[in-house]
Amino acid sequence: MLKKVFGSAVFGVEATTITVEVNVDNGVGYHLVGLPDNAIKESNYRIAAALQNNGFKIPGKKIIINMSPADLRKEGSSYDLTLAIGILAATGQIQAEHLDKYLIMGELALDGNLQPIKGSLPIAIKAQEEGYKGFILPMQNAKEAAIVSDLEVYGVENIKQVIDFFDKNEPIERTTINVQEEFYKNLDFPEFDFSDVKGQESIKRCMEIAAAGGHNIILIGPPGAGKTMLAKRLPSILPPMTMREALETTKIHSVAGRVKDNTGLMSQRPFRSPHHTISNVALVGGGSYPQPGEISLSHNGVLFLDELPEFKRDVLEVMRQPLEDREVTISRAKFTVTYPSSFMLVASMNPSPGGYFNDPNAPVTSSPAEMQRYLSKISGPLLDRIDIHIEVTPVPFEKLSDERKGEASIDIRKRVTAARERQTERFQDNQNVHYNAQMNTKQIRQYCVLDDASKNLLKTAMERLNLSARAYDRILKVSRTIADLEGVAEVNGSHISEAIQYRSLDRDGWLG
Repeated sequence: MLKKVFGSAVFGVEATTITVEVNVDNGVGYHLVGLPDNAIKESNYRIAAALQNNGFKIPGKKIIINMSPADLRKEGSSYDLTLAIGILAATGQIQAEHLDKYLIMGELALDGNLQPIKGSLPIAIKAQEEGYKGFILPMQNAKEAAIVSDLEVYGVENIKQVIDFFDKNEPIERTTINVQEEFYKNLDFPEFDFSDVKGQESIKRCMEIAAAGGHNIILIGPPGAGKTMLAKRLPSILPPMTMREALETTKIHSVAGRVKDNTGLMSQRPFRSPHHTISNVALVGGGSYPQPGEISLSHNGVLFLDELPEFKRDVLEVMRQPLEDREVTISRAKFTVTYPSSFMLVASMNPSPGGYFNDPNAPVTSSPAEMQRYLSKISGPLLDRIDIHIEVTPVPFEKLSDERKGEASIDIRKRVTAARERQTERFQDNQNVHYNAQMNTKQIRQYCVLDDASKNLLKTAMERLNLSARAYDRILKVSRTIADLEGVAEVNGSHISEAIQYRSLDRDGWLG
């Protein structure tokens, strides 16, 4: 007797439907074909124990299971439930007339309980596209899959519920969520708020400009000046995610198995802060079965690299192309996957190996040779992609002990959102540019027209501060954002003079 059950495999951020064909014949043996990996090959032990503990069994017959398309590599333990239901249906232990209308996925424990799976959102999207009536999966992933409308999602805790659903028509409670409600639920209650930060008004202003124009930013200052604290609060002032961005972000985290249990749509922008010992593959993604890396997990959010010079140079260099292209492509012999990686880079560093620079009272001093070796880890091409450099100074005691709270993130976000809306309007005819940081040279010339006084100011600053040529375009981009925050159509001298302050690392005495 032959039965077909349907599961799904995820490649990149897209799913492919897998047809599991179970054929039962006279004889003895259990044969699983269709390029399964070791986790799937071991599934017969889990299935046998789970069925036995729920009053069923794998009969002593010749069972051949084919996972089609047979030339596509299948991986992971999430096919356990698919295979188990297929065996029960093919051996006549359960009646399963409507099996072809459902997609079934889940990892089995030995007692028949279900463990969570990865990639349930892309699978649900594919199931809905291909016209399946419902998707049966572990309860922990049900909310995530229920984001997809026009698909019946059933979260189950035990294989017995699935057996009774098909064999005895016993209903399973359908999981439904109000996507709009989920989306707006946590929007105005960020975990980290700028009101917690004492002093540092100039740095807060800098962060606001970076958020408004999508500019990459690097914070330079001694230990304990508040660099990490400020960086963690940046997502709270970024504009709220659109529904499309939220779906994109949830999809990537779903594939990586990083969506928290019993949560649906991700409404908060991600904030990723990898340790400086991270490898190339962990940062950009890859592996023998490609998985998204940190730069993709921070898509539509913030990637924070603390102590930038401590990262291995080759790790930082592999980031250059994704920063430019806003996606990363991983190629293997048989397939290629592309993960989106449009993120804001926030980096922080001490100004010298000892942490203190040009400070006569510093407890640790560094020689010029040590300074040069420390700073040379950051290449010019990488710095070229960072628009704003700002020095962070320690907060004086008077500010630390001040009881008054600073401006809340929600109020700053209103100004940032208004500035982003102006940019959306400006670049509405260009699909590849959404905010000022993405402008190319041609667009800079078009949208950052300077009057004679502003040109002279910029010329004087470049000569006197010995700013590099790369600083020129960056200053114009940042000044355009400052003008947008003020709601001004033209860039003027005050915007230019503020933008010039944010190029610390281009001045003589910093990087060669």
